[in-house]
Amino acid sequence: MEALPKQSIVAVIGSGAMGAGIAQVAASAGHQVLLFDTRPDAADKAIAGIKATYAKLVDKGRMGAAEADLAGERLTRIGSLQEASQAALVVEAIVENLDAKRALFTELEGIVVEDCILATNTSSISVTAIAAPLRHPERLVGMHFFNPVPLMALVEVISGIATDKTVADVTYATAQAWGKNPVHAKSTPGFIVNRVARPYYAESLRLLLEQAGDPATIDAILRDCGGFRMGPFELMDLIGHDVNFSVTNSVYDAYFGDPRFTPSILQQELVNAGFLGRKTGRGFYRYGEGVEKPAVQTEAPRPKPEAVSIVGSESDTLAPLAARLAAAGYALQSEETLDATAGFLCGGAAVYLTDGRSATERAAECWHDDTVVYDLLLDPAGATRIALARADQCSDDAYYAVVGMFQAAGFAVTRLDDVPGLAVMRTVAMLANEAADAVNQGVCSAQAVDIAMQKGVNYPRGPLAWADGVGLQHIVAVLTNLAATYGEDRYRVSPLLRRKVATGAQFHA
Repeated sequence: MEALPKQSIVAVIGSGAMGAGIAQVAASAGHQVLLFDTRPDAADKAIAGIKATYAKLVDKGRMGAAEADLAGERLTRIGSLQEASQAALVVEAIVENLDAKRALFTELEGIVVEDCILATNTSSISVTAIAAPLRHPERLVGMHFFNPVPLMALVEVISGIATDKTVADVTYATAQAWGKNPVHAKSTPGFIVNRVARPYYAESLRLLLEQAGDPATIDAILRDCGGFRMGPFELMDLIGHDVNFSVTNSVYDAYFGDPRFTPSILQQELVNAGFLGRKTGRGFYRYGEGVEKPAVQTEAPRPKPEAVSIVGSESDTLAPLAARLAAAGYALQSEETLDATAGFLCGGAAVYLTDGRSATERAAECWHDDTVVYDLLLDPAGATRIALARADQCSDDAYYAVVGMFQAAGFAVTRLDDVPGLAVMRTVAMLANEAADAVNQGVCSAQAVDIAMQKGVNYPRGPLAWADGVGLQHIVAVLTNLAATYGEDRYRVSPLLRRKVATGAQFHA
């Protein structure tokens, strides 16, 4: 399907941050752009801001002067919706309110040409519900951009029940022609990103509630071990807890109280207190001049143990760690333990990648008191930090030997309290589980969900590709063990994950 021709007129309704960003991208792509806002002078100010942005891009050598001038000339403020009558595409970026959006599109339907595509930039409202009052609901589609629009690559192209496939395909191709990475999605609560991202916040909030570690430490683990650009607590502080909590509540309510989306009482307390994050000077962290950043829990240096052995069969996740230990001077021998899982034996301690059980539970089940588990690493060969948990039965000497072993391999070692699944593993498992359910329910494809989470929220890997890399069988084991520990439907395994494991298939061949 071809994109809208460059000579097509694009109208943008609403000139706030999102509307102005959409107008900038459309003008840069060669379209005549009409910008409308009910607020006096708002559209003029937005156009002046866009032109100033073009000038900065010229100064940085990222845009030619002539190109910037032409793009600026394509921007026109209009004083009434009637002036958008010849638009081929109208993108709405007004207040996030169902009644306001319905009223706008109902009015537009009586103004624009018959084949004009009507697109809503809603981030949370049902596209089906917005289109319901229209005479021709088939031409309304979701075109969800991410802020800041000129920099963020993702566009969710969302089809409501009535959306014509051709309309969605043309919108997809147009977003692609504008230099974006579009993905198709079905209109369900949260679409792709706002749905699949919920566990990134929810699991860390639960870790904090269970006193596994402080916010700075958990953030450091998700960044340094998991490769996420921002930790969950600093990200929530940046977004604003009022906004983040509201989105979580809306998804929870839209799914009729599904425990997978249960909001956190910790975040509710922050909202109740008015501690909304950066914008109020306090959230999980304090902000302002002279405020020191909290320290990350890091274990003190320990002596390098004399010997390390490998237990179980060496796996893909174990091999890079074994290589780092070999580079640290260890001649790795093979030994056996009651637990046949791949791991290490050091100073009498058995060391395993977490499988969703606590180290304490694992030690009791395997009759090996000195048990330590470590968290998932995005890049075991290059990671600078590793997170550990020790069984309650584990002796200090055995645990400190494990700390010394990982320090000898070049890791800063952080200890979490013995929570099942630790931080990165349970987060990735839940992200993958939610992504798998979205695919299973026809919301999007496996490729789309991975693109969406990488391009929309900057995840280091798509959750399904990440699950493939860890091993889907291990992901299912983690979720199953979390469900057994907590006794909650929150950790139920997606049927699609179980099907993949049963056949030995992966999401990405």
